[in-house]
Amino acid sequence: MNVSRRERGNVVIETVLIFPPLLLLILAAIVAGRIVIAHAAVEAAARDAARQASLARTPLAAQQAALTSAASLLQAESLHCAPQVHIDTTGFGAPVGSPATVSARVTCTVALGDVTIPGMPGSKTITANFTSPLDPFRGRS
Repeated sequence: MNVSRRERGNVVIETVLIFPPLLLLILAAIVAGRIVIAHAAVEAAARDAARQASLARTPLAAQQAALTSAASLLQAESLHCAPQVHIDTTGFGAPVGSPATVSARVTCTVALGDVTIPGMPGSKTITANFTSPLDPFRGRS
C-alpha cells in the first residue's frame, strides 16, 4: 500500500469528525425506541385496566381490579414507573338495561436519564385512555 505523506492521518480525522454525530444518532434511536415501547405498554395497561374494571360488580371492586391489572401489566412489560391510574366508574350508576361504560386513564413517567443526550429530557410522561362497555343486563351496585 502506497500512502503519501499528505494523506497520513486523514482516516483518524474523518473518524473523529463522523463519530460524535453517529453516536448521537444511535442514542436518539435508542431513546425513541424506548419511548415507543413504553407508550405501547401504557396503552395496553389502560386497555386492560378498563376491561378488568368493566368486569367488576361494584365501583370499588372496579377500582381495585383496574389498579392491580395496570400495575401487573406494566411490571410484566419491565416498565419501571409508578403508574397513576384513574378510573371513571360513573357508568355503574346507570340503570340496568341502559348502556354504560368505564374509562381508564393510565399515566406513567418513564426515566430516560441513563441515556444522556444533550438537549433531551431526563424523563417522558406517557398517558393513555381507554373506555370499555359495561354489560347492560348485569346487575350493578
